Amino acid sequence: MKKISVLIPCYNEKENVGPISQAVTGILERELPQYDYELVFIDNDSTDGTRDIIRGLCRENPRIKAIFNARNFGQFNSPYYGMLQVTGDCVIEMVADFQDPVELIPQYVHEWEKGYKIVIGIKTSSQENRIMYWLRSCYYRTIKKLSDVEQIEHFTGSGLYDREFIEILRRLDDPTPFLRGIVAELGYKRKEIPYEQPKRRAGKTHNNFYKLYDAAMLSVTSYTKAGLRLATIFGSLCAGLSLAVALVYLVMKLIWWDRFPAGMAPMLIGMLFLGSIQLFFIGLLGEYIMSINQRVMKRPLVIEEERINMDAAPLRTEEDGKAAVQERAVTKGEV
Repeated sequence: MKKISVLIPCYNEKENVGPISQAVTGILERELPQYDYELVFIDNDSTDGTRDIIRGLCRENPRIKAIFNARNFGQFNSPYYGMLQVTGDCVIEMVADFQDPVELIPQYVHEWEKGYKIVIGIKTSSQENRIMYWLRSCYYRTIKKLSDVEQIEHFTGSGLYDREFIEILRRLDDPTPFLRGIVAELGYKRKEIPYEQPKRRAGKTHNNFYKLYDAAMLSVTSYTKAGLRLATIFGSLCAGLSLAVALVYLVMKLIWWDRFPAGMAPMLIGMLFLGSIQLFFIGLLGEYIMSINQRVMKRPLVIEEERINMDAAPLRTEEDGKAAVQERAVTKGEV
């Protein structure tokens, strides 16, 4: 019997974790009874009572499991780490607020059985604020044009990933992973399932401006060279233009020495313009340096505080992953 792992990252979702667990287990038992399953919550240090509800769910159903992080490790590290810890033949990742419809699970599994190693959900529309959806669309189109790797528009990371792809993720050993870009860059041939994104069932979104900006800059610094190239090209153009203007001013001053006042306004405007451009590109360069620094430090993805209903020790290295794969193969009689 194949095993499906459903991973649900959460942070302060006390109003949603109970209903989402009922919805997921219900659809798995009702529509996919031929599969074994586990439902794994990875909590990013919630402070609103979410953990107490998850503990109760784990006591009621041993197939519901939990990983509690020692602190909030961010919206990218926590789900990525959780994907490395599950034990199923595939893992389905979805958020706790019902914005990834649970009705997609049977479709994901159906396409997986056809041979696709990656099956992802693509938003074709959204019930969220129209302005935010438009801004997201502009961002996706921009990053797609700037990136050397063809990025996937309106892909949030939700989808099904085969065990083989999970082993690839483990070998990457990336301390600042950006799953959306990794799927586009390293993924197998994938199947895309369109859906309309519903509103949050309850609670408030935790994606404030800073988190959205952080996500955007992570994708820019990980998969584009355009910013640095633009700085070089624009700097060269500005230098050439400044030299041409300086020569024109010099010639005009030599010809009309007494009648041509150079004035301070052009100098001040030029200095302020070039200064602002320099600050912008210094900041952009700093984003790249900060991304490099995070990768060089090789900090762990997350630090666990507690595990519930998960017997296996955490898988952290490529050797651990190989050992786990060999153990599963022995269990299935393949070796």
